[in-house]
Amino acid sequence: MIRPKVNKAKPVEVFWKRVGRRLEDDRSCMAAFLAFHSAEVLEGVKPANLITMHDRAHPCGRNLYRLWECYAAGLLAASGLQAQVLSDCGRRRLVLLYSPRLLESLLQKPNVRNFLHKAGYPPYDGAHQALATLTGRVRGADFPHEIGLFLGYPLKDVAGFMGWAAIPFSSNGPWRIYGEPSRSLGLANCHKDCRRRMAQRLDGGCDPTLCLCPGRSAESCPAVQVSAAVGA
Repeated sequence: MIRPKVNKAKPVEVFWKRVGRRLEDDRSCMAAFLAFHSAEVLEGVKPANLITMHDRAHPCGRNLYRLWECYAAGLLAASGLQAQVLSDCGRRRLVLLYSPRLLESLLQKPNVRNFLHKAGYPPYDGAHQALATLTGRVRGADFPHEIGLFLGYPLKDVAGFMGWAAIPFSSNGPWRIYGEPSRSLGLANCHKDCRRRMAQRLDGGCDPTLCLCPGRSAESCPAVQVSAAVGA
């Protein structure tokens, strides 16, 4: 019996191949990538996201590692977001995309400052100093798991993962969740919904550079197809 071939492509890869064919130029492709991977930050529900770019063709068909060097600065300046390159070995780039306002507010919270102080961070006046310390640690021998705080993960989950609190593991999600899971799972679902809405806008024909505008709603983009969500 001949078994039919099963398409094992991941939903996100299928999404990028579909959207990539519609993008007319390299700048639009870079804008779409940034908008999709910063959707939660653009909607104001997350202070930062990590993105990784490899020096090879992305599923959209373009090399985003190279396009970053040409277009990222201008696109991010228009979006209001900022980027911290945490590492770049020449073949792989790890970038923290963040909202200056949201990250600054988070890092000024007393419990966050105390946590980072315990983790060995020197006193900081602003986010840029804390990010400088984080960058140095990412480029060191051991990956800094306190990065979860910069990404807006609940402090209890970061402390539990690092073994700093006797909180039992409860479930897996986009991050490991410790203790009572309802708030963390609700936050994870909120992030997923932001990403789904951005996928709808991009797949529905919204100009990717407009999608980079913070707080832009799906209704303000043309031809949005509600059923076209990634992983729906």
